[in-house]
Amino acid sequence: MTAWLMRRLAAAIAGVWAVVTLTFLLIHLAPGTPFLPGAERPADPAVIAELRARFGLDRPLPAQYVSYLRELVRGNLGVSFARRRPVAEALVEAIPNTLVLAGAALCIDFLLGLALGIYQAARARRAADVVLGNATLFFSSVPTFWLGLVLLLVFGQWLRWFPVGGVTDPVLYSSLPWAGKVADRLWHLALPALTLGVVGAAGTARYQRAAMLEALGQDFVRTARAKGATERRVLLRHALGNALLPFITLFGLAFPFLLTGAVLTETIFAWPGMGRLAAEAIATRDYPMVTAAALVAAVMVAAGNLLADLLLAAADPRIRVASE
Repeated sequence: MTAWLMRRLAAAIAGVWAVVTLTFLLIHLAPGTPFLPGAERPADPAVIAELRARFGLDRPLPAQYVSYLRELVRGNLGVSFARRRPVAEALVEAIPNTLVLAGAALCIDFLLGLALGIYQAARARRAADVVLGNATLFFSSVPTFWLGLVLLLVFGQWLRWFPVGGVTDPVLYSSLPWAGKVADRLWHLALPALTLGVVGAAGTARYQRAAMLEALGQDFVRTARAKGATERRVLLRHALGNALLPFITLFGLAFPFLLTGAVLTETIFAWPGMGRLAAEAIATRDYPMVTAAALVAAVMVAAGNLLADLLLAAADPRIRVASE
């Protein structure tokens, strides 16, 4: 088991290194360069040359890459070109907001998806299953940015039930009691979390329905029914435990979806998280911020996949035996 875990950890580290290297190369080789002035604000070429020399952009690309890896090993993520501040400080402010959004979306994704999958399996090929099946197919096919814009327009602009952006109310938040502050944060979190969570829950429900139907066709389920077990007990005690293995696998796959979807969702709802930070950095050619955001995202995805592997090994004895 230890050797299996070390192999998984080594693969995760190699994956993070590959993502960082590819991001570094692509952002430097893409057309354009930082510090280019706009047409309305011309700048002295000498000033631009000085800035490029200060940040080491006038050196060959291999030398820049080696220098970046050296500083990365030391824990230095560099200084943001656009914000003129250490990248680590900007990420420390943004990452908690992204984790809150991703955590809320993950809860909606799996709780709603699991409940729908079980309900559909219990009523397979009936009217409720057909209606929910078509609904989950529709929502799993919807782009997150489109759903976010629809929710923002309907519930934020037309009905005014929810705020249209931000984490808290900029005027009232500081004067609210602690319960009011929590409610205000949840009020602002609702639409972004629903945007990510509903799309993910639709796909989770379809996977869980298929896994439950497969488990319900096994011999041990027929044996439980022959012994007089109620249908509720058969579903929740016998079939559900064996149908959770795909659910655990989806847990690891959800992290890339949440992080990539957060880029657009945070931009739409003006949510000050890592996705919005990365989008702004890409637009301004902020190389240190882009590579740092890719590094953090790769670490989070690798950690999620490693956790899913550990949970899968704990839930399925066959994996533990094979690893030994």
